[in-house]
Amino acid sequence: MDLVSACRVFVHVSERGSFTLGAAAARVPQPVASRRIAALEQHFGERLFDRSTRRAALTPFGRDMLPSARRLVQLAEAMECDAEQARLRPFSLAVPRTCAVRQLALLDAAARGEGTVLDLRAADPPERAELLRSHTVRAALLALPQNEAEWTVPLGVASREDDGSGEGARPLRLETLRPGRGQRTFRRIRIQPEDDVPHVRDRLEQLGHRAALVSAQITVAATLVAAASETLRDGGFLLCSAPQATELGLRWQPLAGEPVARGYGLSALTGDDAERVRDGLAAHVARSLGATTADGTKDGG
Repeated sequence: MDLVSACRVFVHVSERGSFTLGAAAARVPQPVASRRIAALEQHFGERLFDRSTRRAALTPFGRDMLPSARRLVQLAEAMECDAEQARLRPFSLAVPRTCAVRQLALLDAAARGEGTVLDLRAADPPERAELLRSHTVRAALLALPQNEAEWTVPLGVASREDDGSGEGARPLRLETLRPGRGQRTFRRIRIQPEDDVPHVRDRLEQLGHRAALVSAQITVAATLVAAASETLRDGGFLLCSAPQATELGLRWQPLAGEPVARGYGLSALTGDDAERVRDGLAAHVARSLGATTADGTKDGG
């Protein structure tokens, strides 16, 4: 027996003095209301209504039970209201600052189509990990080495359109940036905060060392804005993805030789939260990152 549903009918019938009116108020057919009252009486072992009168008059036992039945119904209604509010509470997800606004808007729209309201928190890699650790967000896209990642973002270098190199989208060989003997000026490659993680920064520095670049040619910028501004000002390079270069109005080139890539994995407070993102939103997450899937399939741009 559904005790709450039976008590709801009991309360409505008692307030209206009629099984017909009480059933209508409880939004059930009159025969269903009668069966629920009968089941409740059998459960308690006492009559709730006096069947000898035309009105649905309460018995003394019924009058004694009515206040607690009301409390149970009110509590159940309050719980249903709380559950609805909880379902509408935004799902907080920490994402990289490098995600394009349009792609995040498409991700949010897709989530709403699945019945989820997203609260997107843009943050750098250490902050995303801390937001998850502190339970400030329910899930986060964490920076991971490429071999551990669900999504990867191939990286190259971006430069001003008018730098005069004429190289177009041909792969850039780092050794071509090597300063000549006695040369005091050189072109830098700037790493933005999103890529200031060991599996990206250290990898690029190793490649720079093999190409005999000076250590000052690979630097970490405090912010993406600073990195882009310096690249535009002095004609150097910004380490970034192709979609990000397009967004910044820069010309992108892949790096020759061994690839350098961002890696991302979804981490969540619960398995249900992780499935909620992976099952319905994985493709949209990939597009937001400008990423490929772990098997190398392009799923974004």
